[in-house]
Amino acid sequence: MKKSNPEIWMITFPTPGAFAQLARMVEESGFDGIGLVDTQNLAADPYSELCLAAHATKHLKLRTAVTNPVTRHPAVTASAIATVHAESGGRATLGIGRGDSAVDKIGERAPSSKDFARYISQVQGFLRGEEVTLDNGYRSRNEWIVRGNLPKVPVDVAATGPRVIEVGAKLADSVTFAVGADPERLVWAVGHARKAREQAGLDPSTLKLGAFLNVVVHPDIARAREMARGTVGVIAHFSGMSRDSAAGMRPDDRAVAQKVGETYDMSRHTRADAGHAQFIDDAFVDRFAIAGPPAHCIQRFDAIRELGLDHLIIVGPGADVAPQDHMQTVRLFATEVLPALKSA
Repeated sequence: MKKSNPEIWMITFPTPGAFAQLARMVEESGFDGIGLVDTQNLAADPYSELCLAAHATKHLKLRTAVTNPVTRHPAVTASAIATVHAESGGRATLGIGRGDSAVDKIGERAPSSKDFARYISQVQGFLRGEEVTLDNGYRSRNEWIVRGNLPKVPVDVAATGPRVIEVGAKLADSVTFAVGADPERLVWAVGHARKAREQAGLDPSTLKLGAFLNVVVHPDIARAREMARGTVGVIAHFSGMSRDSAAGMRPDDRAVAQKVGETYDMSRHTRADAGHAQFIDDAFVDRFAIAGPPAHCIQRFDAIRELGLDHLIIVGPGADVAPQDHMQTVRLFATEVLPALKSA
């Protein structure tokens, strides 16, 4: 298979008073896009900050990474992302998953895959300007989104297990896998998505595919592993939520993910000093993440580029990493790894 040159995105937190400047820096560093988490009890509102970034940048693509179907009505979600789309001249993407910290922090539960599919269908209908039948039976239409000459906002589903991958493949414009950086598991995810798209009577080639990748660039591989452990725990936790969620994993990694899922401490979300992180050994980090010196990271990316993915979303160090250390890893990625990916 011919190697792809995927778009490279960064994921970060919305930070009032600083995000517009950060977005400019990310654009100037050569990234294709930036994504903001949507977790209202831990961070500011992503849509407001994305609108500010829209005017602070010229070409940088903007997305939620990711929102959920619980904290906002589908009409509200559609209107919010359409606003970002309009303010940016068509650079927005709605990234959405079933929900994690945003849902947990208000005592709610993530919806079933069936309910998630219904929400995606409703949001897509609003974004297309169609009349949408809501859960209460009311028929509703957004009256302003269809105005102008911009294309419809793309909807991207963040997925780990087979059922959510199927929802995204059938109903969304793209799917971004949260399954780690092991090429073997990514091959499984790509195949499952394309098969589901085809079974839905749709052309698999019209579905864009990507991956969330835990990446920490540091000259000292031991330090890189430690800085990555917190966010590796987050995506491993997704794989440990149920038996189905671990599909495509090698047996030893499946056992780790299940332990992390059973013990995940949301009060120490994204942190390497959480109790569940004790199950994430160096071997797991080495397979599940891309962590180490620049040359090592570039070599790992070469294997992933063989998969033909359209976009890669870079997830950096955990919340317990000091800001100056976090920025060092970002600078190393931007100056040492990103140019190699772009020149390829």
